[in-house]
Amino acid sequence: MDTEASKIALVKMILNIENDTFIQRIAKFIKKEKADFWNELSSKEQKEILLGLEQLNSGERVLYDDVLKKIS
Repeated sequence: MDTEASKIALVKMILNIENDTFIQRIAKFIKKEKADFWNELSSKEQKEILLGLEQLNSGERVLYDDVLKKIS
């Protein structure tokens, strides 16, 4: 089942619930749940971050003070 079909099935289940307390718990859970920022990034942004991490891990780094000197 794909994501859209899962969402529709979930909404149908929620619509059939008569227990107000349970509905409030579901609403509270959904509001509290936070999306993983990684999944919100585009694939290009993800690749750039991964490249940066690879560069750091291989010793390719620039000191913060050097960056500040370069841009000012």
